[in-house]
Amino acid sequence: MIGRLALGIVLSALAARAQAEEAPERTNLRYDEDWAGFDAADGGMDRLKNLRLDSAGAVRVTLGLEARARHEGYANPLWGDAPDDGYLWLRALPLVDVHAGPARVFVQPIIGYARGVDGGSGPADQTGVDLAQGFADLRVPLPEGRNVTLRAGRELVALGSERLVGTRYGPNIPQPFDGVRAIAEFGGLRVDLMDLRAVEIRPGNFDDRATDRRRLRAVYATVVAGSGMAVDAYWIGYRNQAARFGDVIGRERRDTFGLRLFGHRGRIAWNWETMIQRGDFAGQRIRAWSQATETAISFPEARFRPRIRLRANYASGDRSPDDRTLGTFNALFPKGRYFGELTPIGPRNILNVQPSLDLDLGRKVTMELSAGAFWRASRHDGVYDVPGQIIRPAGKSRARHIGNLFELGLDWQASPELSFSASLAVFSAGQFLRQTGKALPTRMIGLEAAYKF
Repeated sequence: MIGRLALGIVLSALAARAQAEEAPERTNLRYDEDWAGFDAADGGMDRLKNLRLDSAGAVRVTLGLEARARHEGYANPLWGDAPDDGYLWLRALPLVDVHAGPARVFVQPIIGYARGVDGGSGPADQTGVDLAQGFADLRVPLPEGRNVTLRAGRELVALGSERLVGTRYGPNIPQPFDGVRAIAEFGGLRVDLMDLRAVEIRPGNFDDRATDRRRLRAVYATVVAGSGMAVDAYWIGYRNQAARFGDVIGRERRDTFGLRLFGHRGRIAWNWETMIQRGDFAGQRIRAWSQATETAISFPEARFRPRIRLRANYASGDRSPDDRTLGTFNALFPKGRYFGELTPIGPRNILNVQPSLDLDLGRKVTMELSAGAFWRASRHDGVYDVPGQIIRPAGKSRARHIGNLFELGLDWQASPELSFSASLAVFSAGQFLRQTGKALPTRMIGLEAAYKF
């Protein structure tokens, strides 16, 4: 039965359709896809994307499905601090999107399991059967094409480049939030206001719950300046009732003020973001900051249409355990694969430079080659993973160099719905890791097949 279903998905996805080029782009969030004006010319499965329930089309339904299988294998995880590991992630995300005039209900369950994870599955690995997204919203039109959308329920949230608030889409189980959100759109200006609580992912069925332990409030504004340029300006207020830094557990109150410049002009594209954090943690004041940049240049007329990118990031670390000031940057809820497919370290107490080359090999096959070098921003602070847990304390080492990352990735978009990818990566240890513990090279292989309808 499962084999026949999988075969049917593959065959239907590989069947080319003339209108596929005109279909809306399928996104990770899914609720941003607008199928209102889409018609399936061949009467195939795409007719499910815009089912009109009345003659005027005021009431319509969009159905969708994402199914993904991903295998990851690791040799010397955390440079030998953990045993070799290999596991299979399985995830399915069906969706129902109902529009009735200005009102809307969006529901997306999740079925997520992991097989073979060493030491047991964590919140990013498995949730069983649960609710990934479920919200209702009301769109209120205003004069001159302006509008306000009021939303309440559970949703995935991606702010800007997802450096601070992301969907955690790369791992198996995304990170949802429960709460309320208002979205105001005034021509080239969009403002998001939100009050959200992070959902705690648990391994059983229908047991994921939002608590007051981690709360997020934000004002996020985007201005499109024209000529391919835009600006984000924002405030994000974060509260954690049981935060941990080093051996100290306490209440964290952290405010992030950010400015992001992004856009493109000709061959050049840029995405630069400055983040300043203030607040307090367990009687200590917080003074942290981060600068993240990505700059790219494309050569569309050359063979393989190469694009060269340079990412350079700085995230502050703690300068002293005795000065009553916490300097470690907190990335809050960042995207799951922050520096690449192999991401043993996260954006805290870090300085990195990461050039990469993207190539279009034809027939919808692309390749990425990347290399990166990583250093500690502060010699008095350790190395953290993406969720923010310390994985190698500072110890007595004064070395800054953490290590180097090399990665090769291949992607094949077999059809608008079906994709395959493979990645090979190695993270070799630098002087800091050699001075503070095991320092074997971490190697990783990833294989993925995904269907998104």
